[in-house]
Amino acid sequence: MGSIFRPKMPSLPPVQPAPPPPSSELSQEEKDAIAAEQRKLERKRKGRKSTILTSPLGVEEEAETENKTLLGS
Repeated sequence: MGSIFRPKMPSLPPVQPAPPPPSSELSQEEKDAIAAEQRKLERKRKGRKSTILTSPLGVEEEAETENKTLLGS
């Protein structure tokens, strides 16, 4: 009985053909832009690495264990 009162579904629209794939060839300007972007990222990566003062093994320097007091030597 439920199918009597249910409206019929409209038909699906026709499928459009897929667009052509983009060309895999890059122009010289695009190649230069990609190379410049990679150089920029490499420079940033080097900048961050130089700020790390410890090795993966931890601090390699000896710890300063002797502190001066306020009342004398």
